[in-house]
Amino acid sequence: MKRLHDPRYVFLLNVAQRRIQRHIERLAEHRAGVSAVQAGALFALSRQDGALSGDLAAALDIAPSAMTGLADRMIKAGLILRRTDQQDKRINRLWLTALGRETALAAKAELAALNAVVTEGFSEAEMSTVSRWLEAMGKRF
Repeated sequence: MKRLHDPRYVFLLNVAQRRIQRHIERLAEHRAGVSAVQAGALFALSRQDGALSGDLAAALDIAPSAMTGLADRMIKAGLILRRTDQQDKRINRLWLTALGRETALAAKAELAALNAVVTEGFSEAEMSTVSRWLEAMGKRF
C-alpha cells in the first residue's frame, strides 16, 4: 500500500491543537476560572489522589517550578490540598478537595461532549489509528 505523503502533518497538528486549546479555555471561563491545565491536574489527581507534585508535573508535561505555582493557585481556589507525607516529612502530596472532585466531574462531562464532536464522522478503527499516532508522537519527542 502506498503511503500518502503530506508534509503538512506537523502544521495541521499544531493548528488543530491551538484551536482546540482556545475552545477548551473558553469552556474553562464557565468553570469558575478553572483553566485547562488545572482541569488536567484534577483529572490526574482523580486517578492518583495524593500524588507527588513532581509526578503531577510530569503527567501534565510542565516544569516542576510551574507546578508549584499551579498548585498554589489551585489550593487558593479550594480545589486541592497540600499535605506532608506521613512516612517522609520532607515530601508534600497533593489531594483533591470535595470541590476539586466536583469540578473534575463537570470538566469530564464537558470534554466528553467535545470528544464526541471531534470524533464525529470517523469510525472507531480510524480513531484508533489517530490515537495510536498521537501517542507515538508524544513518546518520540
